[in-house]
Amino acid sequence: MSHQGDVLVLDDEPIVCERLTDHLQKEDFSVEAFTESPKAIDRLAETSFDVVVTDLKMKGPNGLEILHYVRDHAPGTQVIIITGYASIDAIREAEYGGVFEFVPKPLSMKALTSLVKKATRKARKEKA
Repeated sequence: MSHQGDVLVLDDEPIVCERLTDHLQKEDFSVEAFTESPKAIDRLAETSFDVVVTDLKMKGPNGLEILHYVRDHAPGTQVIIITGYASIDAIREAEYGGVFEFVPKPLSMKALTSLVKKATRKARKEKA
């Protein structure tokens, strides 16, 4: 079955993972969701994703650390960081680290889906 892209969602709030997963699956994305950073990193080491959508602040590796991991191990994968706690320093570090987009909470599912579509197109171009 064809789908729009492969997305890994990482947020320590299960409800955020559920909402994002449900919405992206309705838009024909294949989604794997995690509430713990180490488990997400293990999965990123095993398989390739087009896009990673991660929260900024979490226990264990945070969103910026996930961004750096992805840049080092899967440079074609695009990373979208979502947060309710955006600081100028975090935004700068994310931009320097090659983040696709930094998105404040609360999330607009329509806007986030549009970003995931754009990020998927960019990822697939870079991997081609």
